[in-house]
Amino acid sequence: MTALDFQALAPHLTLTGALLVILLVVSFRRDHRLTAVLTLLSLVAALAALPWGLSAGARAVTPLLLLDSYAAFFNGLFLIVGAVTAMLAPRYLQGRAGPPEEFYILLLLATLGAMTLASAQHFASLLLGLEILSISLYVLIAYPEEGHPPLEGALKYLVLSGVGATTMLFGMALIYHATGGLGFAEIGAYAASGDRPDVWLAAGLVMFLAGMAFKLSLIPFHMWTPDVYQGAPAPVTGYLATVGKAAVFAVLLRFALQADLLSSGVAFTFIAVMAVLSMVVGNVLALLQESIKRLLAYSSIAHMGYLLIALLVLPMLRDQAMAVETALVFVAGYLAMTLTAFAVVSETSSAAGERDDIQEYAGLYWRRPLLAAALTVALLSLAGIPLTAGFIAKFYLFAAGVQGTLWSLVWALILGSAIAIYYYLKIVFAMTLRQEEGEAPPATGLGAAVLTVLLVTVLALGVYPAPLIDLAGQIAAGLLQPPG
Repeated sequence: MTALDFQALAPHLTLTGALLVILLVVSFRRDHRLTAVLTLLSLVAALAALPWGLSAGARAVTPLLLLDSYAAFFNGLFLIVGAVTAMLAPRYLQGRAGPPEEFYILLLLATLGAMTLASAQHFASLLLGLEILSISLYVLIAYPEEGHPPLEGALKYLVLSGVGATTMLFGMALIYHATGGLGFAEIGAYAASGDRPDVWLAAGLVMFLAGMAFKLSLIPFHMWTPDVYQGAPAPVTGYLATVGKAAVFAVLLRFALQADLLSSGVAFTFIAVMAVLSMVVGNVLALLQESIKRLLAYSSIAHMGYLLIALLVLPMLRDQAMAVETALVFVAGYLAMTLTAFAVVSETSSAAGERDDIQEYAGLYWRRPLLAAALTVALLSLAGIPLTAGFIAKFYLFAAGVQGTLWSLVWALILGSAIAIYYYLKIVFAMTLRQEEGEAPPATGLGAAVLTVLLVTVLALGVYPAPLIDLAGQIAAGLLQPPG
């Protein structure tokens, strides 16, 4: 490795070094506030190292990692979401009986795993990053170990995730048997050689995609999602719904580009069927929910179905950069609005008791107007209402789907979005109801500041999306160029 390779790895090395320092600090001194501050400083330091690492250019650091602007874009999002989670966690964890310092160590470790996924260009680094992220999430989900729902959610995620990972590994083995390579580019070279995909490659791709679909909670691999979302601590649920999904999609999109995934008709059809089912069934099941976390779980299933449109238009467009740009814009918008929704849930809850039933949010406008405003904007954005990030994100998907003539997916997007308006507005309506003044959760200056920034971000991305669109366009164009 050269000096430029180490420079490109600066964000990863910064986070790894900070993680080791915090481990040593916690070993000698148990202090919740100190650990939270060090965690936040570590994430900010890694975020500050991104521009310097990116100045080294797009570099393939060993055959495992490709550090380019695409990876930097996702890594920046992961670090920001990690920082928001670290700021929301202290108030939530105050009611927990045991020491909370390990929560922050696991959060940093999960973020490091997500960053590894965004840079992966080989099955080995994909598996390494995925397991670092997943194992950290197992423990984070079960962190309030005195409660039954967190333990149940973690156990379901652990068992089903193991099945998904095993399926994906067997698929990787079949792909290696067919192509003789484990690197994404090697698999792509096999596809470009003109050899027709054989039955082993088709079976391997389907099994690999099934494992990835589990992580993205696509139907019919979604069974774990509502129970895990409901059982996990609210800050962890927000992290899982954003970073946990975006990291997997980041590596899947890179795999699709480098390995020419969608040249296989079997893989294309498999993904398209999951996308349509997720968009329609996910929204229909959300209609039946009275738990806000379960409702948002099914909403995330539908949104992952929407996101697959950006993946499926890759072989349909002459300019693949538009498909990548669409994916980046949607991911940024999805992370902002989903994180805002779960931040409100986190601020109204604590480890001692969560407010999860929609009826518990009745009258929130009169008791906590900032929380109600933030949740309203997040829900309207998830519904795709104009002047929010969600409208821009869905508009991009609609335009890409139309240009790629994926009419079944476009109609599924329209139908799913129409259904979603009802259950999002159900929560908004509940918050406007006047009720007797009850005990309001304690407000914190930090929580209010975080919610204000998130609220402004969701609106800003909808009112003035030009900077995000320009950035996504530049990254998409660079991604399709070979690394230096």
